[in-house]
Amino acid sequence: MGDSTGSISSNQIKIGLIGGSGLADAMRAQTEGIRHEVQTPFGPPGDAIIETTWDGLPVFFLSRHGPGHLLGPSQVPFRANIFALKQLGVTHLIASGAVGSLREEFKPRDLVIPDQVIDKTYRRAGTFFEKAAVHVEFAEPFCPVLRRVLMEQGAAMPPEAPDGPATTSFKVHGRGCYVCMEGPAFSTRAESLMHRLWGGDLIGMTAMPEAKLAREAEMSYALVALVTDFDCWRRPAGPKPGTAAPAPEEHDPAVLLKEIIANLQAATDNGIRLIRQAVARVAQSPDLQAQLAASPARRALQLAIWSDKNRIAADEVQLLAPLWMKYFEKPVESSVPVQGDAV
Repeated sequence: MGDSTGSISSNQIKIGLIGGSGLADAMRAQTEGIRHEVQTPFGPPGDAIIETTWDGLPVFFLSRHGPGHLLGPSQVPFRANIFALKQLGVTHLIASGAVGSLREEFKPRDLVIPDQVIDKTYRRAGTFFEKAAVHVEFAEPFCPVLRRVLMEQGAAMPPEAPDGPATTSFKVHGRGCYVCMEGPAFSTRAESLMHRLWGGDLIGMTAMPEAKLAREAEMSYALVALVTDFDCWRRPAGPKPGTAAPAPEEHDPAVLLKEIIANLQAATDNGIRLIRQAVARVAQSPDLQAQLAASPARRALQLAIWSDKNRIAADEVQLLAPLWMKYFEKPVESSVPVQGDAV
């Protein structure tokens, strides 16, 4: 049986991994363990959560888009996903997702550990707290401690896969501003150019409200962005003056899609290596675990509940118990069920 209260000791680290395009299927094939079918006040998550251990550290894996990638970005049950992981005691989240690049320096197959986000979504519920005024601090949307672990591990990685061809070379970037759009259609060229003017470095569809909900759930959150292509701001290179026109296949959408899929596969392989090595480093370092346990996000609600707690409905307090019960005077055990079955 899973733990429905989500209670853990102050320095125990449990890592949640949220897989996006490409990485979810790859990790699912590598992950075996306890299968948790979780119910939350916001419905079921997009998929069962698989509990396992990496290097002795508890790890919980969730496919953001569900089996077969049937859930588009606007249909992902973000609240249920985060709440379910919280119920299982997850303390820190490492998410992944495919992105387009808005800058020349962020090349396809590279990995980016973003430090900022611009939220352009408008169809998604962005808070757990609909019957109380709760305002989390969000100036730094990604956990600085968890980001540092990923950045330092990325700096130690070789620029290409072992025994891989030169085309597998990549770089891990330690910063980037992620523009989260609603989708599912990609940007127009005018929008893409606008995002660049805003200071955006990456364009994707899934980091929000995921990062904001993780903050409300007091879980540290970092993102590994997988660069698959340059967004449409970057036109294909035309022929040089006096030279022949480029081959038709250079502008063939099918050829471009095949290239993007290959880039996603390569970036996925790179991302899995980075995440596995980062988790292994955390598992082997008690000092690093202590630093992660003290991440600012772990106390995000301490000053965020502006409503008079005595006037918040008791059933609402109970409903969201895994998120905020420790800030109320009389703790009550959560009754939201969690079930675990061996895979």
